[in-house]
Amino acid sequence: MSATAAPTTGPIISFRDASKVFPARGRRPEVRAVDGVTLDVRAGEIFGVIGYSGAGKSTLVRLINALETTTGGSVVVDGTDLTGLSEARLRGVRAGIGMIFQQFNLLSARTVAGNVAYPLEVAGWPREKRRARVAELLDFVGIGDKADVHPAQLSGGQKQRVGIARALATSPRILLADEATSALDPETTQDVLALLRRVNRELGITVVVITHEMDVVRSICDRVAVMEHGKVVELGDAYQVFSRPKQPVTRRFVATALKDRPSAEVLERLRARHSGRIVTVGVDEVAGSSAVITRVLRERGVDGTVVFGGITEVAERPYGSLTLELVGDAAAVDGAVAALRGVTDVVDLGTAARPLEDPSVVRRGGPVGAEEDTAGAPRRGARVVGVADYGTFASGGGPAGGPTGMIEEDGDR
Repeated sequence: MSATAAPTTGPIISFRDASKVFPARGRRPEVRAVDGVTLDVRAGEIFGVIGYSGAGKSTLVRLINALETTTGGSVVVDGTDLTGLSEARLRGVRAGIGMIFQQFNLLSARTVAGNVAYPLEVAGWPREKRRARVAELLDFVGIGDKADVHPAQLSGGQKQRVGIARALATSPRILLADEATSALDPETTQDVLALLRRVNRELGITVVVITHEMDVVRSICDRVAVMEHGKVVELGDAYQVFSRPKQPVTRRFVATALKDRPSAEVLERLRARHSGRIVTVGVDEVAGSSAVITRVLRERGVDGTVVFGGITEVAERPYGSLTLELVGDAAAVDGAVAALRGVTDVVDLGTAARPLEDPSVVRRGGPVGAEEDTAGAPRRGARVVGVADYGTFASGGGPAGGPTGMIEEDGDR
């Protein structure tokens, strides 16, 4: 499949103070679904829009392909201001935009090939040209052997591959993915995300991902906008948003994806088993690497045992945190904590005798003490490691084998 022209560095989608208000109807009050949004999506990037249900993210994406029109402000797509365009002009804009959906939206009476061919039929492509394009697309998405199969005979992941092939049929410059992985299991989700990354890299197509799953943003997005109550409350590089979340809603999303910090309940159990000073140390690709942690502890003669944590990739760069028990002379431990704070984020959780709370733990509904369903909740299917296997940052070196993946509780351990 031939690649599209090399993307420019300028925006391919621009919102300027864009709003969408659904008027009151009967007993239903007025709804300001999108409220004064200003942002740019750069050509050639994967841009994520994340928010909880009702945040306005799906309405925002419908403004891009003009399935909804703005109440105020403007939306410019590929150089065309959509404000006030006729339906005929809008059809021309939509021809350059592909869309994939959460529930696939396939035509059950058509075969896989028939589904992919449908937009080409609407566009008036001749039969032989359609057949060649459909075969090319099905090979690209990895289901070339399913051309004559009907959707009911496919798995969820295969159905979504058909949806992606159909969205690519007319060679769009923009691909919109609205909750495209929400109906899929975790393994299939990763396969589909890898395919979207391939679409972006090999074809140069700008991808806008609408999701409520921070794992999706972590896996493939270059930049991300966080929405709440119709507004964009945080915007930036995906790595930056993960590593330095500013808003409570963003911290809740990050906690659901990383699960790298102990909850209040887990911390209480850790203190019961470890009498030393417990600290949570940020880990990233530069200052907060395990080598830096090892060097700081070694220079001060402090032993550090990993008791909880997790390190993952965000935008293909390592990020997470490790919770350590620090053991040594009290003054040396104080010095080590101060030195670590000079190079990375450190949260001092105190000791069993003098416990301190983690002020950065945010759960759905509020800070520490609220309903627990995010930070610290063990991840289903996580690699479970015994305390003896956690490794030690000792004065003689780093953790045995190096910390990898998630270090979590199995039951109460």
